[in-house]
Formats: sequence, structure tokens, C-alpha cells
Amino acid sequence: MTSTSHLKKTLFLTALLYLIIQNKISAQENEEKKFKPHHQIGISINHVHVFEGRDDEGNRETLTLPAWGIDYTFQFHEKWAIGLHTDFIMEKYKVEKVYASEEDKETVERSYPIAPALMGIYKPNEHWSFLLGFGGEFAKEEDFFLTRAGVEYGYELPKGWEVFGTVSYDFKWNAYDSWGIGLGIAKNFGGK
Repeated sequence: MTSTSHLKKTLFLTALLYLIIQNKISAQENEEKKFKPHHQIGISINHVHVFEGRDDEGNRETLTLPAWGIDYTFQFHEKWAIGLHTDFIMEKYKVEKVYASEEDKETVERSYPIAPALMGIYKPNEHWSFLLGFGGEFAKEEDFFLTRAGVEYGYELPKGWEVFGTVSYDFKWNAYDSWGIGLGIAKNFGGK
């Protein structure tokens, strides 16, 4: 046997052994990344913006209101989840009901409204989430039905923690709109 053919056999066996080991490592990584359904609880600090706000004299002004968000999410599929996402606005304010009929248009006061929404969530990858759902905005003065759309970007931290940024838009039927931006932290439970 010549040294060239011995070298070819050695290179062939080395390459074959490398491919076998590499395939086994890839298979183990895929097993580790296998999706498992899990729950997530998150809290965020937000700013809610209302363009139809009114000052004490009734003049139009854009409002920027402090709010908290508390979110529960159940991710049942690698790309799909459902959740109950609730916003708590921490101020009283006045707003014009711009979507009401002409005879129902009025300025109404809102006292610390709470706005829970049942959300459907699509996750095209591990960072981005697109949300759409419905719920209500509840205050002692009056309650409004709402439709909410949003986008979130999350970054995983060790031990099941995640930081996220969120942008959402609430369309309150027969009332007014608001949009919010926030930053939060969440914890995953149950097998991610």
C-alpha cells in the first residue's frame, strides 16, 4: 500500500468520523431546543398617549399618561400563544368621545381606568411577537369595548427571565384611541 493511498484512507476516515460526531452534536442541540408549552408572567412600565385629551378649560391636548402593564401568556405552540394583557393607567384625565355619534359627542372623565384584553399572539421567531385581541376599558364613569394590536420584542436572560419592549394601539369603540409604549420584564414557568 502506497503512502498516497494510506493518506487518502486516513483523510476519508477522519472526515467520516468528523461528520458522524458533528451530526450527533447537531442532533443533541435540536433535542435541547425542542419546544415545550410554558406560561409567562410579565410586568411593564408604560406611557399611554391619548390624542383626544382635554384640559380643564376643554381645549384639546395630547396626553401622556403613566401606566403599568401586567401580562399573563400561555405559549402552547412554537409560534402561537394566548394571553390576558392588562393595562392600568395611573391618572385621572378628560377625553373627547370622537367615535360617538354627533349627538353623543362629549368630553368624559376617566378615573384610573383598567384595560384587560384577551390576546392572540403570533411569534415568527424567538424575539418578535405580534398581538391582536379584544377586551374592555373599565372606569367608574363608563366602560368601553376595545380592540388592541401590538408588537413586542423580547430578549431572553438566564433562568427563564426575559426583558421586553412593547408598543400597542387600543381602539376604543364609540369612544377614543390610545397608543402605548413600554419596557418590561417577564418570567417563564413550565419548561421552556
